[in-house]
Amino acid sequence: MRATLNAFCKTVLTLGLAALLSACVHEGGMSTPTAKPGAPKEVEGAYLATKDANIDIPALPVEEIPQQFRRQSVYFETNEAPGTIIINPSQRVLHYVTGKNQALRYGISVGRSGFEWSGTAVVTEKKPWPTWTPPKEMIARDPKLAKWKDGQPGGPTNPLGARAIYLTTNGVDYGYRIHGTPEWRSIGRNASSGCIRMINQDVIDLYNRLQGGEKVVVLTRDGQYPTRLSLPPPAPVKKVEPAPVVVPAAMPSFNPLLQGVPPALQAPAATTTTTTTGG
Repeated sequence: MRATLNAFCKTVLTLGLAALLSACVHEGGMSTPTAKPGAPKEVEGAYLATKDANIDIPALPVEEIPQQFRRQSVYFETNEAPGTIIINPSQRVLHYVTGKNQALRYGISVGRSGFEWSGTAVVTEKKPWPTWTPPKEMIARDPKLAKWKDGQPGGPTNPLGARAIYLTTNGVDYGYRIHGTPEWRSIGRNASSGCIRMINQDVIDLYNRLQGGEKVVVLTRDGQYPTRLSLPPPAPVKKVEPAPVVVPAAMPSFNPLLQGVPPALQAPAATTTTTTTGG
């Protein structure tokens, strides 16, 4: 009898504990905490001096590059496929998707006021140490650039830097590039004419990861995914005023006197007679 009672008590205790534990279970199973994304991890040695195509690329003082603009591996929520490039102009960063919610983040410089754009594009071409040819509109704004109207050869002072990645949208080249720059201090600013600037060491790293055909997304000014291609308005055309026409003054009549000949014998000055005919 006592054994039966003990077994009954154990059964009741077990059921009670099970009921108590079930109160902690939400519908769908036991709740588990969401894993927190890891802290960004900087890439070591990213900005050391190097030589590329016999051109020296100097080392950069890492401590002078703001931390958020240094190359680093980051947690990045996205549904885009690995290889996609996502550019956030408002934060001046470029993400290269490497895996599920993982990306490499690079600091960039974007278009200054009046040169911003957003939309999607495709990587269609890439070139090392590219030639830079300023467009006519840029030469009009800065006539000193006229010396490069036929192209500035690639090199350490070339505005396109060590690499250029060419973008098209629906097969149209609107002149936008992802490229390097010798002006590394401009990274993190709105300083370009619409292109995406990167530190030379960073653009070489990105360039080496691309095969061509990658999707590029340029977010809107407020960080939203674009629904269409949005381009800056065309620059106003300056009216060129015609140069004034200078009309020379009428020449005075000239009738020199002959030396040694009395005035009475001089020929009279030629006169012109105008005849008006009535209609």
